[in-house]
Amino acid sequence: MLVSAKLSYLRISPRKARLVADLVRGKSVEQAQSILNFTIKRAANPILKLLNSAAANAKNNFHLDPKNMYVARIFVNEGATYKRVMPRARGTANQIQKKTCHINLVLAPKGEKVGMPTRNDFRKKEFAGTEKAKIEKEGKPEAILEKKEKVAKPKAAPKKSKQTAKKSSKSAVKE
Repeated sequence: MLVSAKLSYLRISPRKARLVADLVRGKSVEQAQSILNFTIKRAANPILKLLNSAAANAKNNFHLDPKNMYVARIFVNEGATYKRVMPRARGTANQIQKKTCHINLVLAPKGEKVGMPTRNDFRKKEFAGTEKAKIEKEGKPEAILEKKEKVAKPKAAPKKSKQTAKKSSKSAVKE
């Protein structure tokens, strides 16, 4: 049974939060808590709270023992960027980007093997209306290829270049 918890719009850049997330990935809940307690990074405290929340979800909602669970997945995604302006010399201004991140944490029982989500877990079927999908659906690639061959346009004659046209007009004048 997978138990998850989410933290949205954390006001730390995703790059800095990933440093801390990488420390606890694959560790047991108790080991991850002790690592986060002694990590001197700003993102450590919010991730520790998120881990405790996921452990509480496992205990109260699913009646699982958090001591027998590990951090199966933890990934940090980019959130909205707040844009601010900083006045500079000679009346100009520079833009300041205040980045946010979303953190997803998934706990699993120690015996259960869970990998990272793949692109297909997040992606919709993007080629549903294409010919490739029709071939897979019908199982008749020959029929579709025959239709393409019938519709194929004849090739047009190649055009003469300007130099070839000039040479032919000069030769016509000499005769």
